[in-house]
Amino acid sequence: MGSLPLELFRPLDPESLSKEFMAVVDFIADYYREVELFPVSSPVNPGYLRQLLPAAASTFSEPIGAVLDDIKSCILPGLTHWQSPNFFGYFPATASTAGLLGEILCGGLNVVGFSWVASPAVTELETIVMDWMARLLELPAAFLSPGDCGFGGGGVIHGSTCEAVVCTLAAARDRALSRPGSRGRIDRLTVYASDQTHFTVQKAAKLVGIPPANFRVIPTSAASGYGLTAGGVRSAMAADSANGFEPVYLCGTVGTTAVGAVDPLPELGEVATEFGVWFHVDAAYAGSACIFPEFRGYLAGVVKADSFSMNPHKWLLSNMDCCCLWVQSSAALVDSLSTKPEILRNVVDYKDWQIALSRRFRALKLWVVMRKIGAANLMEHIRSDVAMAKHFERLVEMDSRFEVSAERRFALVCFRLKPTAGGGADVNRRLLEAVNGSGRAFMTHAVVGGEFVLRFAVGATLTELRHVEAAWRLIQEKAGELLMMIRLENRDDGDGNESNDHGIH
Repeated sequence: MGSLPLELFRPLDPESLSKEFMAVVDFIADYYREVELFPVSSPVNPGYLRQLLPAAASTFSEPIGAVLDDIKSCILPGLTHWQSPNFFGYFPATASTAGLLGEILCGGLNVVGFSWVASPAVTELETIVMDWMARLLELPAAFLSPGDCGFGGGGVIHGSTCEAVVCTLAAARDRALSRPGSRGRIDRLTVYASDQTHFTVQKAAKLVGIPPANFRVIPTSAASGYGLTAGGVRSAMAADSANGFEPVYLCGTVGTTAVGAVDPLPELGEVATEFGVWFHVDAAYAGSACIFPEFRGYLAGVVKADSFSMNPHKWLLSNMDCCCLWVQSSAALVDSLSTKPEILRNVVDYKDWQIALSRRFRALKLWVVMRKIGAANLMEHIRSDVAMAKHFERLVEMDSRFEVSAERRFALVCFRLKPTAGGGADVNRRLLEAVNGSGRAFMTHAVVGGEFVLRFAVGATLTELRHVEAAWRLIQEKAGELLMMIRLENRDDGDGNESNDHGIH
């Protein structure tokens, strides 16, 4: 197998690193050159990989070429290709040369930055980069680090929104339980979000010990653009307070998962202040768009929030994983998340702002992205994706069989076959399956206002206008085939003998 004798094996060999590293880089470059040729969603069946790989690990080392060959033959067929230009599902997970280079540097240096003294540059660069991003978004000064404005806020980089919400919920829980006059019972604390809020918040509430029964899902409607209303939140909190519960946390969203809805932050902030609850704003997807002046107005009212988060790995070309969280009171996080062992105390210790003790050098990646790409190009990337989404929306509107199902705000278009064209939940579901089953494009769905709708999210790094137009032609093609099939099925159902006579079905 070409293995090295044990006495010659070096786990980190600077001499061979360059050669093997270039082999991996060439492999990744070829992948991006060819990714458009792969079926976007994997056609494999569960358990396929166990049939292809050995039952036990190698005894001796194998050459990197053999590993890459197996990745190509065994791993790539089992991937849904998020970097395909024909990927329009979920929300994007953008990649870039700068993001990849940042990841390489992060992994290559491989430092652990739990405290300032463990690696001073890790902490200090994170503070600087988070202030850069805050200024790019034009966040209120209270979210900047204390070194710049004298306030007690600042930012920290997490791996995911779920981590950020868990940490802020823990801080909100502890603040409520320590409040003078508090009943001190976690089983009476209540959390509020809309029926469009990502389930991350429900999971986080459960993780910090708040009973699932105390999670209030407030309904939205088309009339409010599927956003929360201050009146609905106020009524829910008032009812809970009257019944002996203690409202503790409200999550507003800028760019919901299903339709990209935006909650009214100024009004929700007023309600949060009225009831003394922690107000978190989740802008995981659409926060990236708010670096662009056209969208910055969606953050009006964020000054009333206790915390705000967004994910550059979704739409700002930063590769997985990178979630930015800002708070107005870093002390609230530290009080809940720090164990305060003296051996680890020194200046700003970001381990006290997150769940884990160990920390990757994620700030290095974001710093490389912001420097190598630049704010103007990041804005152009957002502008281009939104323009392509607008174009797709116009194409949908031009086909009388389809309708746009919700207002498009960013680069997400929700649409469906009209009921009058033969559409319905089952028909639109079959259309989605036909499009995804072709391997030529990939979309996802949502249930909005009780209706099954298709989601077309533009944002993959390699997507161009030609991919959007090709996806629309595919959708039209599959819709035509499906509607013809349904007409045949309905005609056959009207004549009990026809299907038997002609062999249809």
